[in-house]
Amino acid sequence: MEKTVKFEHNSSGKRIKSMLKVDFRRMFKSRLFYILIACSLLIPIVMTVMMTMMDGSVSVDPQTGKETVMQGPENTWQSIGTLPGGEAMGGMDVMSMCNINMAFMGIAVFVCLFISDEFRSGYAKNLFTVRVKKSDYVISKTLSGFICGALMLLAYLIGALLGGAVSGLSFELVGGLTAANIVMCILAKIFLMPVFVSVFTLISVAAKQKTWLAVCGSLGGGMLLFMTVSMITPLASTAINVLLCLGGGLLFAFGLGAISNIVLRKSSLV
Repeated sequence: MEKTVKFEHNSSGKRIKSMLKVDFRRMFKSRLFYILIACSLLIPIVMTVMMTMMDGSVSVDPQTGKETVMQGPENTWQSIGTLPGGEAMGGMDVMSMCNINMAFMGIAVFVCLFISDEFRSGYAKNLFTVRVKKSDYVISKTLSGFICGALMLLAYLIGALLGGAVSGLSFELVGGLTAANIVMCILAKIFLMPVFVSVFTLISVAAKQKTWLAVCGSLGGGMLLFMTVSMITPLASTAINVLLCLGGGLLFAFGLGAISNIVLRKSSLV
């Protein structure tokens, strides 16, 4: 009786699923991942408490003698974004720049170190030889970076709420702001994350084992997009903002993902 040997077809879906399992296992066992989540949680607490304590303090310019009064946050939601009509709420320049949007730059560190470590150790070259295609690799790295970035945003939100509670700040929804606006704002930021992750992935696969180049290039590229985040995802976001961010995230993920695949195919893996 003859026995027939059947070779199982390794489809693209199975390869991507296998690659995602490897990446998620690495990510959830990585100290870097937990350090970034912890930073995302603690930074808003520390910043809110410190700026509240400094509220009303006066600094004097020794050359001109001009006095500047430090004004801290008045509302918890200022850690997420500028309140509607909040441009006149006491010069909150620091909080308008150093808010939840910093997570978009923090994810650059994760993506760059996550990818460059694989090229530096030779794991990536072995992976392409025996396991996955380069397109599967790019898809998996983009998705894992997106998940990490989304968790960082949620951790920052929790930290902002805790910081506001500890500092005794108001949770009042002012200027026509609603709870739905805040939910839409967070969703819009999460859906915008693939734009940054795909940019960082492209720079990282181009830099390969050169971690310093990947980090510097990603931070530089991210800064070009950073100033648009607050405009695209304001605190008073609506469903339109969510849809725009979702569409933009998908377009960038597919477009830059295709370019990343070409870079890997056309360049040396060492």
